[in-house]
Formats: sequence, C-alpha cells, structure tokens
Amino acid sequence: MFTPEDPTGLSSTAGQLVILLGLLAFLAVLIRSWWQQRNR
Repeated sequence: MFTPEDPTGLSSTAGQLVILLGLLAFLAVLIRSWWQQRNR
C-alpha cells in the first residue's frame, strides 16, 4: 500500500477522500463564518 515515493499513503483513494472531506469541511466553516459576518 505504501510506496517509497509516498510514505504517507495520500496517493491512495482513502487518503484523497480524507483530504477532500477535510477541504470540504474547511470550506463549509469558512463560508458559514463569512455568511454570519455579512448578515450582521
């Protein structure tokens, strides 16, 4: 599973999925805080 070029295993599907979910969660929080600032 872990290749010498990729010790973290982030090139695997599971790793990419985790990164994608993390980015989506980060974007959701960012947009929500921006929306609350806007509505003030």
